[in-house]
Amino acid sequence: MVMEMEGEEWRDKARSLQLLLRHRFRVAVDRHRPNLSDGYFSTRIQLWIDRFRNFRRDSLPSSTKFYLKRVSKDIDMEEDSVLTRMLQAVAVPVIGNVCYVFMHGLNKVQIYGAEKLHKALQHRPSNKPLITVSNHVASLDDPLVIAALLPPSVLLDAHNLRWTLCASDRCFRNPVTSAFFKHVKVLPLTRGEGIYQKGMDIAIAKLNRGGWVHIFPEGSRSLDGGKTIGSAKRGIGRLVLDADNVPMVVPFVHTGMQDIMPIGAKFPRIGKTVTVLVGDPVEFDDLLGMEGEPGMSRGKLYDAVSARIGERIRKMKAQVDRLALEQLLQSQNYPWTCTDRAAGILRQVDWESLGMEHYIGLDEQEAPKQNVVTEQKAEHINVKENNAQNRYFRMGLSYEGGIVSRIRGYMDPTELMGFAARGIFTSSRVDEGFVNLQNNNPLKAWKNFMEGHLV
Repeated sequence: MVMEMEGEEWRDKARSLQLLLRHRFRVAVDRHRPNLSDGYFSTRIQLWIDRFRNFRRDSLPSSTKFYLKRVSKDIDMEEDSVLTRMLQAVAVPVIGNVCYVFMHGLNKVQIYGAEKLHKALQHRPSNKPLITVSNHVASLDDPLVIAALLPPSVLLDAHNLRWTLCASDRCFRNPVTSAFFKHVKVLPLTRGEGIYQKGMDIAIAKLNRGGWVHIFPEGSRSLDGGKTIGSAKRGIGRLVLDADNVPMVVPFVHTGMQDIMPIGAKFPRIGKTVTVLVGDPVEFDDLLGMEGEPGMSRGKLYDAVSARIGERIRKMKAQVDRLALEQLLQSQNYPWTCTDRAAGILRQVDWESLGMEHYIGLDEQEAPKQNVVTEQKAEHINVKENNAQNRYFRMGLSYEGGIVSRIRGYMDPTELMGFAARGIFTSSRVDEGFVNLQNNNPLKAWKNFMEGHLV
């Protein structure tokens, strides 16, 4: 019994010594087959990997260290062959003009400040690169919105049109889509590879040759249909600061593309309204003067440029939303504008020469706004009705006899004016600006009414 206890004690000591040697020398002293995952060889391989990582981190700039990376103008000359340029000269104008017709022909586009972009395109110095930035709402923001901003004559010049960046997992999935987007001036960008990847270098090379690059600073589409603006990514900062000449940065913001191309839709829709606001160029002189100062690293400069562009886009987004709302309210008040126009025409008719001066008289003053007696009635009166009350014109109808006195028994003055507006503008259209108004005779409307109701 004592011998067995002593044997177990020696076995425990031997096992403890075995574990101590394994942790000290990374060598297994048991009789089992050596496991490379825990043994000596795996430890040495891991050691060499760690040494290589340390060498790369200390000697080469990594994604966490920002620096000025100069790019040659000819970095993409091999890919930008003569055949590629010929195909771009055909594909870009065709697609651009098709998008222009789609936006202005099948939809409605309200543009504010388009001359700012036209001036930057046509009158900037030859060696001055151009960057346009905008919010990203729908997958077809580029090319639809850009084509809507430019006249067709500019869209025919493929050489001076924009280059843009697109994620490789969306636009370059297979050889067919890769060839298509390559020939419509789209550059691939790989998500997660940072701001020093090849796609960014090629974009800077285009800028160094005085070209135009369009980019979405948010990096991806809005997830809420364009209601909010995401933060600007650091890549736009590198495009501005690492180019040989500081580019001109022109921002524009749009709303309404979420109706043309909603999230999940496969085809664009028609009959929608898009409002676009083009802003003044963004200035960076103060930030460029801070370069080289103590405590101002390259990464902070990138962030400062990106933040300034993002702040400008957010301010313009509030402005374009307000403009779109004003246009919507103005379009909803159109029927009362028709009534104003009808009353103006009726005042211009020479009723005396027609022998009706004793029957019809138009007061030049507008009717006073009716007072609301109770709060319950005020809750049921909308804005349109309140505006309409200020636009009604009073008609003085004679009680001396005649057919006009009988009209009062059928319609009150406000309904009578509404009838006049409908009769006069039956064959006219809003969008044509009442071009055919002179072909409508207001007396015909009255005659038709009296023949149909007073016989």
